[in-house]
Amino acid sequence: MRKVKIERKTKEVEIKLVLSLKGKGNCKIDTGVGFLNHLLSSFSLHGRFDLEVKARGDIEVDVHHTNEDIGICLGRAFFEALGDKRGIKRFSHSFICMDETLTRCVVDLGGRPFFKIKPKNIRVYKATYSFLHFKQFWKAFTDNAKIALHLDILEGEDLHHILEASTKAIALALKEAIKKEDSILPTTKAKFD
Repeated sequence: MRKVKIERKTKEVEIKLVLSLKGKGNCKIDTGVGFLNHLLSSFSLHGRFDLEVKARGDIEVDVHHTNEDIGICLGRAFFEALGDKRGIKRFSHSFICMDETLTRCVVDLGGRPFFKIKPKNIRVYKATYSFLHFKQFWKAFTDNAKIALHLDILEGEDLHHILEASTKAIALALKEAIKKEDSILPTTKAKFD
């Protein structure tokens, strides 16, 4: 596992991201979207990933482009940082409760992108960051990290708590799944796609 730098520039966004999976949870996050900064800081801390994100996007239009493109960059960085995945645990899960909220995350780092969240929609919105934005971020992440991630929101009323607890559950599941157990490649296919 290594430190990875990703840069992405489109007409809508400019992103510089640095990720180290073997970190201490240090972060420097500036996305222009306050709540996304909060979620990424939580992801970094609870996963013990060192993460730097500097993003400028067309947030005067909407947070969609900035949000999704950061998910793309973080996913690519995660994929590259894992290398050939030799010796990693590969599978993991976590449960997180935060006040009234309870979430479960299950991951497989086996090279096949998949993202599923239950329930599919929560009709509560924050001022600038919705449940839909959250889903789009993690879909972009899983597609580019080439991992399968199932997220179940078992209980919850406050959207802030739901999104934060879900992010922490994802971070903890990934932290466990990347742990080195031995030197064996955890697949019968002899390589990951």
